[in-house]
Amino acid sequence: MAARAHDVAALALRGRLACLNFADSAWRLPVPKSKDAKEIRKAAAEAAKKFGQSQSLNACDEKENSASSAGDAPTQQWKNVVRVPPQSTYYEDDEAIFNLPGLLAKLAEGLLLSPPAFVPYGPGRDDDVESDADVNG
Repeated sequence: MAARAHDVAALALRGRLACLNFADSAWRLPVPKSKDAKEIRKAAAEAAKKFGQSQSLNACDEKENSASSAGDAPTQQWKNVVRVPPQSTYYEDDEAIFNLPGLLAKLAEGLLLSPPAFVPYGPGRDDDVESDADVNG
């Protein structure tokens, strides 16, 4: 829905140079006559309603109905279709993957440590560097 609304606004503002989410948006969507924000919002809302999520679900049902009316072979094909609800979350256990028990606890413990003190470079700090080194190589 939001992608179609974006396409309406992009077409209204950029015309043929608009970067669209859907190739068919250029000819399927209503384009406002002016670049007035209210007209663009109205056209975007209409496009969002027209291409809502419920319509995409109905399109799947229409395909199933048309397949069943065509004959027995397509009916058998659609009979075994199972709709799986989308998974909203995915969790991967890093401790189990890397075989590091207590990994998250140790990482959290490291955050409690104070950072090392900042000592600016100056006289006496560069004792380990030779001053007569040849860098011309």
